[in-house]
Amino acid sequence: MKIIYIIPLIAVVFGCQKSRSINISGSTTVLPVVSVAAEEFVTANTDLNIIVNAGGSGVGINQLGEGKVEMGMISRDITKSEEESFPKVDFNQIPIGRDAVVPVVSSEIFDAGIQALTLKQIGDVYQGNISNWKELGGPDREILCVDKEASRGTRHIFMEIVLGDKEAIANGADLVLGSNNEEQTSIVQSDAAIGMLSNAWLNDDVKGLGIISESGETIYPTLENIVNNDFPIGRDLIVVTNGQPKGDLKLFIDFLLSDKGQEIVESQGYVRIKQ
Repeated sequence: MKIIYIIPLIAVVFGCQKSRSINISGSTTVLPVVSVAAEEFVTANTDLNIIVNAGGSGVGINQLGEGKVEMGMISRDITKSEEESFPKVDFNQIPIGRDAVVPVVSSEIFDAGIQALTLKQIGDVYQGNISNWKELGGPDREILCVDKEASRGTRHIFMEIVLGDKEAIANGADLVLGSNNEEQTSIVQSDAAIGMLSNAWLNDDVKGLGIISESGETIYPTLENIVNNDFPIGRDLIVVTNGQPKGDLKLFIDFLLSDKGQEIVESQGYVRIKQ
């Protein structure tokens, strides 16, 4: 099996040549919310830069721990080993929204009749026990199984629910990608792919699967099911600081939690943390 790793580099600077700045990095799931909020926030605070980098939840945690950024973006829990790596850091986690991690397939597979699977069936694909869609009632087509980098928040949540271990090895994976954008693109370009994406990244070419429960009920990744925590693979979107935020950082986080900030959360396809 050939595994291909692709690691993205993204940096967005809001404001320029200002006397004050906030540096942020981390989850590509949280990135759209923070980027839009940063753009609006600096418009009202003209003497401030906000620099936003992607890289994944693990990058956000490590760079915060190393003092390279003032705020990390994460879409999973901080691990015990990460906390132990930075014993002097007080990881202060602040949820700003809610999301679902959705098993997704190429639209061709969805349209061919694969619209819901059990967690065991999804797990069998990722473990390499199922390699052709015909084994699941679909077309006679080899499955392109797309995994994510080990430190990614989306992967932690997905693997914890599907395989019972957030660090589970996916022996059935054909690709290992980083950002949601990369994975979305790979699935769009294939006619036989399966992957894992934030609910906000679904579109006409990347379809979210329902989850068939042990009782036989199918639970779809609708906003209502995410709000009610009925969809089984859910998570908070979190920003994390070293201790209690102060100054410009506190004001920016307050903005994210304000009515306007929560409208931005919804505008990016997520669920507001404050209902």
